[in-house]
Amino acid sequence: MPVRDQKKFWDFYAPVYNLFMGINKKNYEQIYQKIRKAILKKQVLEIATGTGLVAKNTAQSAKKYIATDFSEQMLYQAQKGKKIENLYFMKADACALPFQNHSFDVVIITNALHIMPDPEKALSEIRRVLKPRGILIAPTFVQESQQISAVSLAVARMLTMFGISYSDWTEEQYLNFLKKNKFRIRKKELLPGRMSMLYTELTCR
Repeated sequence: MPVRDQKKFWDFYAPVYNLFMGINKKNYEQIYQKIRKAILKKQVLEIATGTGLVAKNTAQSAKKYIATDFSEQMLYQAQKGKKIENLYFMKADACALPFQNHSFDVVIITNALHIMPDPEKALSEIRRVLKPRGILIAPTFVQESQQISAVSLAVARMLTMFGISYSDWTEEQYLNFLKKNKFRIRKKELLPGRMSMLYTELTCR
């Protein structure tokens, strides 16, 4: 699916994005707690921030937090509400980040790699902008078995109907994908739910 058409889909979806994410509110609360500890007083970049759920719930722990997305409407939704002093939203393509090499202590990408047409390129860009010993935080939806859940199946069908790629990774498959792309697992935790999530912290190999 061309990038332009993907943007149209996410622009269209932006006003109801938070309602859908409410399905996994409990897991997200756990993820916020973990991220706050990991980014304490650090320079942070978030990729595919969407409506800014992660950013708004964690940015105050960071020294500086830049949250990016390629969808103008997602960013429009993200910038609503109370402003956070050290949080900055900007438009950026995950596969062509407008930042210098080794710019960030932490990069965050939540529930996005599995729906990207070229997640390998995004990970390559993340490696480029991370500082030596920097951390990638990459929680994502996973299947707890090879049999896809009813909720995940519905999501997959909706996305594929609109031409969006969707990878139904199990925990093992996702970790192998990250390792193949030159990341080392630093921390991981499976968070069960209607759509289970795997919280991961990684470093570059």
